[in-house]
Amino acid sequence: MAIFALDESIQFPPVHLAEPDGLLAIGGDLSSERLLLAYQSGIFPWYSQPPILWWCPDPRFVLFPKELKISKSLRPLLNRNAFEFTVNKAFKEVISHCKNVDRPGQPGTWIGDEIVEAYCRLHQLGYAHSAEVWQDGNLAGGLYGIRLGKVFFGESMFSLVSNASKYAFTKYVQQLIKEEVQLIDCQVHTEYLESLGAEMIDGSEFQRLLKLLTDTHDQ
Repeated sequence: MAIFALDESIQFPPVHLAEPDGLLAIGGDLSSERLLLAYQSGIFPWYSQPPILWWCPDPRFVLFPKELKISKSLRPLLNRNAFEFTVNKAFKEVISHCKNVDRPGQPGTWIGDEIVEAYCRLHQLGYAHSAEVWQDGNLAGGLYGIRLGKVFFGESMFSLVSNASKYAFTKYVQQLIKEEVQLIDCQVHTEYLESLGAEMIDGSEFQRLLKLLTDTHDQ
């Protein structure tokens, strides 16, 4: 197994050279410039401790926004506006909650302080976005990710109240549809996102869509 070691130059190896599990490269940094190039190339960082690991799985798990499935249990909550929905009102709080989520089967979290700082910088630059839901004035759930052109790259979500993250995700996808976003990258398969309409597509098709839909001047 030959994993590419990154140096100070802002570049990545061709994505088709990724290992079968999706691992493409190791090392480098989390500078805004490198992260933006990574996402535009369909690559994302995912690691529990240094060094940084960069991934580009094939096939790719995605959601086409108009294919969003709304469960019967969620519809009544949406109809009565059970939560207050906002965007980019509490980015640091959202990513901090995502960092502290206890995920079954996963020891610890992959969102370390370095990740939090890097994505807060991207938020300040207008590329990283959060969606929040509130109950009685308190943050109840939310999600964050990267927006490049007509693609949203979902990173993580959390819920402090039952159905809060699903409510936030659904409301945000509905907003992204209005903003003409055509692809949501979910990265790797989860049953949770599959229940909301996400599906696997071929890596080459994912790359084709990225080239067609990403534009770093439009987020």
